[in-house]
Amino acid sequence: MKTVSRKEKLNYVLSVDIPPVLRVAQGESFLVETEDNLGGLVRSEEDLPTPENLRPSTDYVPWKHNPLSGPIYVEGAERGDLLTVEIEKIEPAEHGHICTIPGYGPLANFSPWPELAEAYTHIIKHVPGPSGTRRDGKAIYKDNITWGLRPFIGTIGVTPDFESESSLVGQGVWGGNWDCRDIKEGTKLYLPCFHEGALLFLGDVHASQGDGEWSGMANETKAEVVLSCRVIKNKKISYPRLEKKESIIQLYTDKPLEGAVYKAIVNLMRWLVEEYGMTPRDAYFQISTNPDFKINIYQMVDVGRLHYTVGAEFPKTYLRER
Repeated sequence: MKTVSRKEKLNYVLSVDIPPVLRVAQGESFLVETEDNLGGLVRSEEDLPTPENLRPSTDYVPWKHNPLSGPIYVEGAERGDLLTVEIEKIEPAEHGHICTIPGYGPLANFSPWPELAEAYTHIIKHVPGPSGTRRDGKAIYKDNITWGLRPFIGTIGVTPDFESESSLVGQGVWGGNWDCRDIKEGTKLYLPCFHEGALLFLGDVHASQGDGEWSGMANETKAEVVLSCRVIKNKKISYPRLEKKESIIQLYTDKPLEGAVYKAIVNLMRWLVEEYGMTPRDAYFQISTNPDFKINIYQMVDVGRLHYTVGAEFPKTYLRER
């Protein structure tokens, strides 16, 4: 299997100026070894995330966090096509971390709890599950607190049309730092193509995360990710989408939160009307009355330029193909 090693040069922008590190055929599975959000600088609880210890990444604006592997050139992809990224496997490393970085996060200056302004690292151990791998393993937060690992890709996207976008705060129609828990095994991600080969980047895997990722970090880990890509020719969508086995999800990032929710729902309605033959009225009414419709708040980190990431999710049970 073709592999992108994490030892290869990692990038902090999605840019057309970066040459491809791998070329794959449509439907060909390939492996990407990703690094964690802090570039491997935190491996133990003695590794404190002070600005000094995180240099040179913290000398830049925005910080050089969320290192990306890529770009990956997908044969047959051209501008105006739609790229389908199928996520086949995600195996997180033996451990992950969550940190408080001085000056970073919504409670960094919250006087009642000054400890949240201190540099601190907490290591979360990952153990294998029934499959014998950590793909379905457990996170040991503390000796008496455990939960199931639910790994997903935090930052993924194609090269934007003409701009270079940061791996930390770049978000838009091309993808970016979404921290979306549904970009996981078994999911298909649909991305518009702006360049020949699509030029796919990815990294920033999270082994687990709560809704919103409110502190600005989750269970950050390096990982091994297996994907495959296909191209739908001359297919345009207004914003990236997800398809799971049991549902479809329209993504959107924006601020304020209600703006992201509004645009996700309107674009979901377009999807239901144009591709599933639902009338606008039925789409409007079902979203209001169907208890299986959901609004997922994936990322609501109130720092810097980051927008809020939401997904309007509709079950396939109520759909019919045209």
